[in-house]
Amino acid sequence: MIDVIVNVENLPQTILSTVESAVSFALAHEGAAGGINVVLTDDEEIRALNSDFRGIDASTDVLSFPANEGEALDGIPDGFLGDIAISCPRAFLQAEEYGHSPEREFGFLAVHGTLHILGYDHMTEGDTKTMFALQEKILNDMGLKR
Repeated sequence: MIDVIVNVENLPQTILSTVESAVSFALAHEGAAGGINVVLTDDEEIRALNSDFRGIDASTDVLSFPANEGEALDGIPDGFLGDIAISCPRAFLQAEEYGHSPEREFGFLAVHGTLHILGYDHMTEGDTKTMFALQEKILNDMGLKR
């Protein structure tokens, strides 16, 4: 089950639908099933989360909190998978900067966060290429092209 929790005002329904669809699509693409909470929030809350959990006192666009943090993945997990937080102001700004729709940016951030929850990362060049190629494939398959 995917729960989208909105902590900001006046967010278009299309954004909520896109986020839920992007998480569902990424899970299905990877053969995973399980629950993810997605919190759509503001810069202040995401900065506090980033500071509390990562020791970085700055806002960011997306944070992922896998339920099995620190555990080796033997396979794709089922059950509750984790939480994602997305900064709505940052997502709207990035959409404008990159010249694509807000739906595409929110979809990108939701897919990116989901892949982190499933164990993907971008700490090395090879991991980055793998994760970013997978993100683009998922987004393109969804019709969320740049």
